Amino acid sequence: MRGAMDRVWSGAEAGGGFRMKRMRRWRWLVMIGLAMMGLGSTGVVVAQARGGSGWRELFDGRSLEGWKHVGPGQFAVKDGMLVSEGGMGLLYSTHGPIGHCVLRVVYRMRDADDNSGVFIRIPAEPTEAWMPVNKGYEVQIHNDDAEWRRTGTLYTFTRAMASPGRPGPLWNTMEITLDGAHTGVVVNGATVTDFVETPAFAPPARIKGEPAVGARPETGWIGLQNHSDKDVVMFKEVAVRPLP
Repeated sequence: MRGAMDRVWSGAEAGGGFRMKRMRRWRWLVMIGLAMMGLGSTGVVVAQARGGSGWRELFDGRSLEGWKHVGPGQFAVKDGMLVSEGGMGLLYSTHGPIGHCVLRVVYRMRDADDNSGVFIRIPAEPTEAWMPVNKGYEVQIHNDDAEWRRTGTLYTFTRAMASPGRPGPLWNTMEITLDGAHTGVVVNGATVTDFVETPAFAPPARIKGEPAVGARPETGWIGLQNHSDKDVVMFKEVAVRPLP
């Protein structure tokens, strides 16, 4: 299990060398040991150790620990959920770049259709909200009629293979697979995106405000978008699990 989790946060290992890898693995082993004895410092590790599912929670349900916001607006923690307010901004995970994993988010909209997104493959730690738009991919949360901008697509890069997004206040489960150049997105059990980036890939013609074209990294930072005052989306789970 330690080796699998190490691959998820590969960016941290690459810069830390052998000593850092040993320290990270030692710390992870100690945390799991404490959790199994009921002494874990956070509910995250306790939940993983007891559940045995392999999922590591990135949101503890109580605070913004492990998260940082850039851009207008904010996310607030209310009733065990991350709730978007204002925008356009980005709440990103400070755990570092991830890859070779499945990222799961459980969310709902306040209204029948609100706008947000899960950002993946961001090449560097965000300092403002637009770099992730143009250098990463946004996995769309928006039950739009346009097939290139619908829930579960890579916003304006892929066409929706299905339309399983549920209106608010119903809950949705989105699982994003990051496996090298492959990105898969499953929403409520239905595959919406099955995409492999290649040098020959050419998305539809860009219009003003749409993401820039270009290769995205195999590992990257992740974040949640707060889109605008009119769009309120709530997240009760953000978790990651290594691929075999």
